[in-house]
Amino acid sequence: MVERSDVVVALTDGVVLLDVAGPVQVLHWAGRRVRFASPDGRPVRSDVGVPLGVEGTIEDFADSVDTLLVPGIGVEEAISQDLVRSVRAVAGVARRVASICTGAFVLAEAGLLDGRRATTHWMACTDLAQRFPEIEVDPDAIFVRDGTVITSAGVTAGIDLALALVEEDEGADVARSLAKYLVVFLRRPGGQSQFSVRTGVGTPRTSGLRRVIDAVVADPSADHSLAAMAARATVGERQLTRLFRKEIGTTPAQYVERVRVEAAQRLLQTSDDPVAPIARRCGFGSEETMRRVFGKVLGTSPTDYRARFRAPSPAAAL
Repeated sequence: MVERSDVVVALTDGVVLLDVAGPVQVLHWAGRRVRFASPDGRPVRSDVGVPLGVEGTIEDFADSVDTLLVPGIGVEEAISQDLVRSVRAVAGVARRVASICTGAFVLAEAGLLDGRRATTHWMACTDLAQRFPEIEVDPDAIFVRDGTVITSAGVTAGIDLALALVEEDEGADVARSLAKYLVVFLRRPGGQSQFSVRTGVGTPRTSGLRRVIDAVVADPSADHSLAAMAARATVGERQLTRLFRKEIGTTPAQYVERVRVEAAQRLLQTSDDPVAPIARRCGFGSEETMRRVFGKVLGTSPTDYRARFRAPSPAAAL
């Protein structure tokens, strides 16, 4: 049996340099053998013009690849179909496949994200959801693991992903030591997300949908059931759900939930109010419901979130 041990980094012209450098540095320091490859075996040039040498074609490493890593490319670069074909071919024999930032689009084009949860840079999440509706896009995650496929958010989130791979392979102590050396968190504190929910979705083309999303932000505690939102948009419930999917890349319920979480985060950071009143003010109804949603969305509790992120009072700063 062939021993598969290589981390193969699939490169193409326009690859984002930091998407490559951050994860590769982590994996190299963890003792993994990292091999650079391109679809045709030729050197490539990064998005900032730095030339990157390769050791062969991506498919040359089909017998030794353990982890296939696909960095993102610059926003103005078209996705290379040669890259997509090579990634699809080698992904079938790799133990796991991971993308950084917009590398998720390469995995999506290759059919590797069908029916899976995934993420990418927050600026590209809506585009990913619209172009590939069979993917459940999580726009708030730093990275998402779904089976043997892992996708990360933008740029430096590739370091978080690489540390998670090291922890999986070598254990928490090794990953923690590397994180300390890199002067980063092994796991970013619960509650850190990619962007503000409202600004992240931009301006929907449909006026009724704009009214709905602005109303949710204006008063998270109001009635934002599907029926109420559909009436506000003057469309049917099924049509509203389709509009959310098409223009925002999420469901109405998921959008409301994220807005309520964000509103609660602000109050936990800036006020002395107990958790229960904050939960009611933000539309959760009860402290227990808010705790459950925080655990699902942020991976932490409201109390722990406040302890980590609450701004010091002016008196405490003196």
